[in-house]
Amino acid sequence: MAKRRSGGPRQVHQYDKILRENLEATLPGIIRNVLGIHVAQAEELPDDLQHTKERHPDVLKKITDEVGKTFILHIEFQVRDEPKMIWRMAEYFVMLSRLYEMEVRQYVIFIGPGTPTMASRLQCKQMQFYYQLVTLSEIDYKVLLYAADPCLKMLAILADLKGETPINVIEHIITDIIHSADGELEWGKQINQLSILSQLRNLEIEIDNVMDSIAPFFSLERDPFYKRGLEKGKKIFIKNLLRKTRFSIARIAELAEVSEDFVLEIKKSLR
Repeated sequence: MAKRRSGGPRQVHQYDKILRENLEATLPGIIRNVLGIHVAQAEELPDDLQHTKERHPDVLKKITDEVGKTFILHIEFQVRDEPKMIWRMAEYFVMLSRLYEMEVRQYVIFIGPGTPTMASRLQCKQMQFYYQLVTLSEIDYKVLLYAADPCLKMLAILADLKGETPINVIEHIITDIIHSADGELEWGKQINQLSILSQLRNLEIEIDNVMDSIAPFFSLERDPFYKRGLEKGKKIFIKNLLRKTRFSIARIAELAEVSEDFVLEIKKSLR
């Protein structure tokens, strides 16, 4: 059995890098689908807070929602269960409240494995404070899987799979990435990011198996003869998908850009 990778400091840095690279694309979907905030207007705010000490929030925006409520939105992404997170968020709250003098809404989105035990509420004689802790592994994976943006789709492997097999979810993500990406360089980068994120759920082997089974077929799909619409090329592509994947007839028809009846005819010929 292949050795599973551990989540050391280097891996944590890789996860942070992926999130920051894709943040602009994924953030609207995360705010809407994960946090339940419907934005009417958003304004970027400086992320260097220099009151006694310097802080750099992951996300800091001035939001006006659909009912006209304006507030400061502060989001932190967390891979590790951090016992002192409550104090870090409290420091941010005081600095942001002092600087902007308006409501501050704070979220920590935990993308690591398991259920975090970090405190999200502080209560002592002098003050009460809380932030909202969102655990991605408790979010329905379909909320992310059926998002339009491939970068948001990738996060589906970190969500609650609701009994679905990881292989099926990974196949869906990878085929959507390959089919929608603008060239092999783009989808290669996104699949590499997916592979890194999969380490948070020990799914590296499943990623490799899916790629081994379907990557050659997408190479065929991009072949110049296939692009000229040769029926023979399409039949080979469809036969391989029928034999080597668990894709539905509708999904194969979509990938091959043919009718479902055409796929069914080829399926009959395989019996």
